[in-house]
Amino acid sequence: MKKLFGSLMAQKIVLLSLVSFVLAAGIYGCGHEFNQTAQYQADINNMITAKWQSYMAARFGFGGGVALYIISPKGSFYASANMPDGTEDTHFRGASTTKSFTASSIMLLHQQGKLNIEDKITDHIPGSSEPYVPNITDYNIPNKSSITIRLLLEHRAGVYDVDNNIIPTTESVPYAGQNYILYVLRSDPTHTFNLDELITVLGATQLYDFAPGVQFKYSDTGYTILGKIIERVSGKSFRQFVHDNLAVPNGLTETTFPDFGTEQTIPAPYETGYTYQGGHLYEVTNDNASPHVAEGNVITTPRDLATWIKRLISSQAGLSSDTVRMMTTVLPTGAALDNYGLGITYVPGLGYGHGGSQSGYLTVMNYDPTQEVAVVIQASGYNSDDTMSEINCLYDIGREAKNILGYSTAQEK
Repeated sequence: MKKLFGSLMAQKIVLLSLVSFVLAAGIYGCGHEFNQTAQYQADINNMITAKWQSYMAARFGFGGGVALYIISPKGSFYASANMPDGTEDTHFRGASTTKSFTASSIMLLHQQGKLNIEDKITDHIPGSSEPYVPNITDYNIPNKSSITIRLLLEHRAGVYDVDNNIIPTTESVPYAGQNYILYVLRSDPTHTFNLDELITVLGATQLYDFAPGVQFKYSDTGYTILGKIIERVSGKSFRQFVHDNLAVPNGLTETTFPDFGTEQTIPAPYETGYTYQGGHLYEVTNDNASPHVAEGNVITTPRDLATWIKRLISSQAGLSSDTVRMMTTVLPTGAALDNYGLGITYVPGLGYGHGGSQSGYLTVMNYDPTQEVAVVIQASGYNSDDTMSEINCLYDIGREAKNILGYSTAQEK
């Protein structure tokens, strides 16, 4: 009996030792994980500060800051440089990242059978006697009988970009030789533009870039037409449709789409926007976003935007995997953008998403579905003298952040 008792005691001591070892290992593991997370954060902080300081130092008088927010299987991280009060919940203007919402709205309606992206814009809306765009003189869009919804999504419809171009002096309109939007804003800074007004410029001038389907050329006005199609098919304003069908279901509580000329401020907290032009820095935070509905009017935060692109590309935003696959089937552009799909770009090393640039703000938004990493890099200083150099700087920051976390940036699409 004594021998048996001793044997049991020995087994108990061994068991207690094993339990102590397991507990100690667990505590050590948690501490190691915590230390690794802290090291990741410190390395990302140091990296973004060094890269942004280097970029600013090479451009006398350049200002503004840069922020990065990354969602990964190893955690979420926020870092910034020259943005002392910035957080992942600070608002900014996301510019053309809006196009990912517009394209998703079109594709959601396509998925629901309420439109067909292979239809011409002169075709009838399914179940209706009305065409996708009004059959009136003001909507006498050049080549409209050959323009499909898909071509608009791909920027291959040849639609003249009223937003970014000057109207030729040869046109018999009051704004010839000027940018239409600036022409209107000079006399009325709070003017509310609407989709009809901007599309009417195409009918009045008969301007176009090329026959539909011939090549790629980025056109904000092409997305203005898509905004009009969303409104005619859904019966809702663009703002309301996106809010109800994309923002709310995906928990984007800090993302809005202002469409009135009087809505010129950004909700607090926000990043002040600066434009660098001709060696001078200008503060340009307030803006009339109404000319940019459906192509560049979003106001959002790093957290919301990273959440959005992660959910969209991973087929969790309300669009099926087949629909997302259509959107992410990208084609070469032959332009500054390497590849473009249906409102979605592909950036090597960062993944699928969309960029955005406007006076005061520059944004990169991408998700890598293979490594499940979403990255948003947002600058509140916009270099209008050399935008590509700044875009490349933001790309570099995004890729290096992924590298710090141990993710490859050498993958192919």
